[in-house]
Formats: sequence, C-alpha cells, structure tokens
Amino acid sequence: MIAGRSFFREVFVSKFVSSDQILVQVDVDSREKALELISQKGVELGFGDDAKSIYDAFIAREEQGATGMEHGFAVPHAKCDVINKAGILLLKLVKPVEWPSFDDQPVDVALALLVPGLEAGTTHLKLLSKAAVMLMDEKFRDAVRATDDTQALADLINAGLED
Repeated sequence: MIAGRSFFREVFVSKFVSSDQILVQVDVDSREKALELISQKGVELGFGDDAKSIYDAFIAREEQGATGMEHGFAVPHAKCDVINKAGILLLKLVKPVEWPSFDDQPVDVALALLVPGLEAGTTHLKLLSKAAVMLMDEKFRDAVRATDDTQALADLINAGLED
C-alpha cells in the first residue's frame, strides 16, 4: 500500500459511492421489502445480474445474526457470485421497520454492502470495518439524518471510506 493512501483511494479511481446509490424517503414496511429494493437497485446500477440471488444472499446473511447496529442503523451485506463489483447503497426509510439489532430498536437507515463472491474476504471485511467505524461516529449518524440531499450523503460516505 502507498503510504498515506487508503485502500479505497488505491482501488477505486473515482468516488466509490455516487448519488444514484443513495435512496431517500423510501416507503417500505419491512426489512424484507427494504432488502428487495436494495437488491433490485443493485442490479439496476450494474452491481449484479440477478436481484433474486442478491436478495437471497442478504436473507442468508440476516439468518446468521443481526445486521441492525444501534441508533436505527443497519449494515445488511450480500456476498454472492452474481454480484460483479463491490458497492454500497444507502437507504433512508420514511418510517422505521422491525430489524433485529444490537439495541433492539427498529431501523430507518440501511447502509447496504454488495460484495462479489470472489472478493468475499478482503473487500467484504474492509467495507464492513469502514461502515462500522462510520456508524460509531455520532457526527456521521447525525449528518446522515440531517439531509436527504443524495450528493451530500454520497460525499459523506466517500469521506468516511477514505479516512
């Protein structure tokens, strides 16, 4: 690794998260519908080829344990061979939905990770680690909740990935 440069700066020449990866004012009534929407959007944006397989990967991970963190945030993640490039999608819900979480509170923001099956080790762990660090930061959480501006939210996530 080049001194002073992050993994994401080296691997991704352009910004990792763009405004089209940010979904705000999403009106769903369950975790499953949120994951379906994320899966469909992932295919629409070219992260994968099969929304059903991506959804199944999300559900398989959910069955292993809670992806709901604390403070209304979740980090669902899918790893499978139909995902052809790593990505993050942010979903801000109109109303919180039931989602198994560490603090037993419903979730209204999901920071979803999509990881190709072949990159499941290193890429997945680095993305998950960066997401966890961002969500531990109260200023980050407050900033996510303070705006529905998709470009501002993409910039906020990209800055968190570069730290």
